[in-house]
Amino acid sequence: MSMFNLAEIERAHDIVRAAMTPTAAHAWPLLAQRLGTTVVVKHENHTPAGAFKVRGGLVYMDRLKRERPQTAGIISATTGNHGQSLAFAGSRHRLPVTIYVPHGNSTEKNRAMKAFGANLIEYGEDFEAARDEAKRHAARDGLEIVPSFHRDLVLGVSTYALELFRSAPDIDVLYVPIGQGSGISGCILARDLLGKKTEIVGVQSTEAPSYALSFKAGTIVSTNSSNTRADGVATRIPDPEAFEIIRKGASRIVQVTDDEIGAAIRAYWTDTHNLAEGAGAAALAAALQEKANLRGKRVGLVLSGGNIDFELFRKWVMADDAVAQKVMMA
Repeated sequence: MSMFNLAEIERAHDIVRAAMTPTAAHAWPLLAQRLGTTVVVKHENHTPAGAFKVRGGLVYMDRLKRERPQTAGIISATTGNHGQSLAFAGSRHRLPVTIYVPHGNSTEKNRAMKAFGANLIEYGEDFEAARDEAKRHAARDGLEIVPSFHRDLVLGVSTYALELFRSAPDIDVLYVPIGQGSGISGCILARDLLGKKTEIVGVQSTEAPSYALSFKAGTIVSTNSSNTRADGVATRIPDPEAFEIIRKGASRIVQVTDDEIGAAIRAYWTDTHNLAEGAGAAALAAALQEKANLRGKRVGLVLSGGNIDFELFRKWVMADDAVAQKVMMA
């Protein structure tokens, strides 16, 4: 059973459009040459917060203000884009937002969350530690805890899939990065509600493969670490509800290395002059890995965000000759 119906996605799209214009879906000829087939990129790096998650924050906050206007404030944990989403939506509704991030989190994402008005707190060594402390803080101060995966968040981000499937209705296969699972879940649910037959492929890092391992095992599998540089897909513990949607609706999950992601970031820059963060480039990395099987197919790629620190970009992509050679040879 679906989490929502098509009419609810349409209403969510109206909420999102009140804050931002639909993002572009471009067919880039140089990417087509690189992959050897037609490619359409959904540019969620062009939202007001630089990533797809802003859509979920807007829809979540809309319901919260309508149904629980007495709420004193919200609190959540993030490595960046989820927090920016909530901070952006909170500022529009004048609701205080507290965000926990792990130590060593992206400096520029932290700055962006603060610029949107969030009270930012650094805690723990990874996302899970920050999330646990955010829950304790919420219970102590009577704040509403916003999880990384929630029906309204999925409903919000499903609006980009709605836009994509209507602007490019003949996509054969769509590659979607997986962090906590809201993006790919929204794509699966929107596809099904629209009656499309598009194959949806999830993408994870080899250094944070919890959903990939779970998909293969048919049950939840957690990992002890998530050491990828692509912080948007650095997940150790899958969300059970997201896993069920992915298990039933995705065809497979592809794992990509950090070197492959770095090559894809560079390819996006050279072929489209768009800057992608690690998670944002993961879909292209997976398509390049499966290039031989894509000939004759119309491929969709979700460029889920462009929020990468310049220093990380320099160290990861620009200074790595091996990565540069890999891209030139792709």
